[in-house]
Amino acid sequence: MTGTERKNIKIGAKVQVVQKQDQRSGKLTEGHVLKILTKSATHPHGIKVRLESGIVGRVKEIED
Repeated sequence: MTGTERKNIKIGAKVQVVQKQDQRSGKLTEGHVLKILTKSATHPHGIKVRLESGIVGRVKEIED
């Protein structure tokens, strides 16, 4: 599932995010959602979240 819709992302969900500095390379970082930072319902590049590790990035994949 892609992370472009806010309704798909739940607190505590395991996700793959791309950090700002990794956008060109596309390197993904895995973690659990601590807080959803994007206020709008959708975002074309992915909903911005803060992971439990403190990393901020845009969700590219939501793990089941």
